[in-house]
Amino acid sequence: MSPKSASIVAALLALPCAVPAQDAVLEEIVVTATRIDTSPVSIPIKVEVFDEREIRLQQTLATNPSEIVSNLVPSFSPSRQKMTGAGESFRGRRPLFLIDGVPQSNPLRDGRRDGVTIDMEMVERVEVVFGANAIQGLGATGGIINYVTATPPDTGELEQRVSVGMTGDDELDGDGVGWRAHYSAGQKIGEFDFIGSVSVETRGLQYDGDGRAIALDSVQGDVADSRSRDLFVKLGWEPDEDQRVQLMLNDFELEQNGDFVSVPGDRSIGLPAISVEGDPEGIEPINDVTTASLNYTHTAVAGGTLSAQAYYQDFSALYGGGRFDTFQDPAIAPVGTLFDQSENNSNKVGTRFTYARPEIAGTRLDLIAGLDFVRDETFQRLAQTDRNWVPTTRFNNFAPFVQLDYAATDWLSLSGGVRQEYAELDVPSFVTLAANSPTLQPVAVRGGSPDFDELLSNVGFVITPVDGLRFYGTYSEAFTMPDVGRVLRGVSEPGTAVADFLTLSPVVTDNREIGVAFEKAPGEVRLSYFESESDFGSRLVPNVDGIYEVRREATKIDGWELSGTYRPVEWLAIGAAYSNLDGSFDADEDGVPDSDLSAADIGPDRLNLTLDVSPSGRFSGRVQVFRYEDKAFRDLAGAETARFDGYTTVDASVAAALERVTLTLSVANLLDEQYISYYGQAATTLDDRYFAGRGRTVALRASTRF
Repeated sequence: MSPKSASIVAALLALPCAVPAQDAVLEEIVVTATRIDTSPVSIPIKVEVFDEREIRLQQTLATNPSEIVSNLVPSFSPSRQKMTGAGESFRGRRPLFLIDGVPQSNPLRDGRRDGVTIDMEMVERVEVVFGANAIQGLGATGGIINYVTATPPDTGELEQRVSVGMTGDDELDGDGVGWRAHYSAGQKIGEFDFIGSVSVETRGLQYDGDGRAIALDSVQGDVADSRSRDLFVKLGWEPDEDQRVQLMLNDFELEQNGDFVSVPGDRSIGLPAISVEGDPEGIEPINDVTTASLNYTHTAVAGGTLSAQAYYQDFSALYGGGRFDTFQDPAIAPVGTLFDQSENNSNKVGTRFTYARPEIAGTRLDLIAGLDFVRDETFQRLAQTDRNWVPTTRFNNFAPFVQLDYAATDWLSLSGGVRQEYAELDVPSFVTLAANSPTLQPVAVRGGSPDFDELLSNVGFVITPVDGLRFYGTYSEAFTMPDVGRVLRGVSEPGTAVADFLTLSPVVTDNREIGVAFEKAPGEVRLSYFESESDFGSRLVPNVDGIYEVRREATKIDGWELSGTYRPVEWLAIGAAYSNLDGSFDADEDGVPDSDLSAADIGPDRLNLTLDVSPSGRFSGRVQVFRYEDKAFRDLAGAETARFDGYTTVDASVAAALERVTLTLSVANLLDEQYISYYGQAATTLDDRYFAGRGRTVALRASTRF
């Protein structure tokens, strides 16, 4: 450890630590991801809400939004610390990312870029709904992660917020230093309100615990050596006390700088891949995402509340390239010489209508009903040669639903509902890439319009025998599509028609969960157990190029989660959270899952520990510890197919609230632990993706409101 590093560590250990992440009791929290404003204690599912204070803290300790979620939720797999979340999962399945309820996920061609579509400066709350459910429609087989964007103050005064920050490795190497700046302004003026915001950031290289420059993911995309900007605006109008109209627009772009190239590592001797100065071939990877929504709410319609939302998303993700076997075409260039790179494009429009009526006819029965519609148009092209890898595929889905909640007694509530999914997939006739065929001749595929009809149900209960004690149980189903693009682009048999694809059938996931929560000063504890099954699931398997292909097999995941917080005194909070996950798939196709799901599908067991201190005065702080447990993966015969050697990291942060400015100094991986990431160890066998995790990283942030 250098003298400079030692002084940083000593300073952090000498100061008091952080602000409690969530000091509001659950009854005071309102969750919007459940389609209506709801308290988590009233619904039979696990929900966690992380406030703005927690988000700002984690911003200084993480590289991107999905890593922030990973830090906060143990059953979310370890972050890759990259632009692309390939190999990241939530309870062993895919999460549905939302921004103010607008879907960011693109299941028709899931390039795993949906976790990095907004700058977290624009977000004031993160709502996490655990487990498969159809509350928001297509995609939430693992759960929902809803980013709730900023709102203006209610005071009527103009509020402005400014923040600047710097991040770097502990030696403050020039290549490893990045900076960010943010400005926002919001005000409520009579019937109208507005908030606008702009953020810019440039990121340097990341270094591992041994001081090596971590390899950029030059194909999937990286947040290191990149720049981004985000423009955000929200306008509101409330003509009377019952009605509100709101327009939200967010435009986000993140692009790699292209100053470095990757050098493969060597797994056999534990040498990770690194970055060196160079000029990457092709166009640099980029995420370019525009999200918009128009909302209308009327709280006095026939004794209930009517909500309507129209939304739009324009999503473009360019990946790095290579001379992969998949891209070769002798009609364009000699085999083995053709460089190309892919780009995913998705254009999504949708509407949601929800009506909630409490205490129907004076009874204890509440009604929620609605209708959702979404049209998604997706294609994937090869940017250098302008070839279509995945044809323009259109997906139309509409779904009416009804939900009933019944307060049977003062201590027992019951709920149940159904959602009818009607979906049609429209695929035009197309030709594949030449390399799909052993003869290097493109394969013609006849188009088609398969449709699906699925009835999804849920039932649940909540028991509150005494104040502070809650038991709940639920059965719920979720619906999504397999990665249609991966299926279509992999066709190799001449004469194939879209109608022949059983693999295009939907993925229906069943989730069963029971839980208990006890909250009474000076602490709280929560325990839940769940099982998640799909008779015809979807998992990803890499080919020789490291490009994932879809396999349709029965899958089963089960696990339990334990979390608690203890506050012996007002200024001290001690927290712990543990997640245990097991998953299997049906390798021999007998209908019984029998082989371990891979690290690309499920995360390791994990323990989070936090210590928050907020004494009276100017200083506060946080120490958080993440322990990722060893995990072995075995096939049907019991042979080990992959192994993950666990590791422990420690983060620390201190804040000083000065007269006008709040200064925050944070250090991620305080002890400079050297480790290979979960993905790099167990989800891939490629030497060029043998990625180390970040070593000690220092962040300084200054912020003010006026």
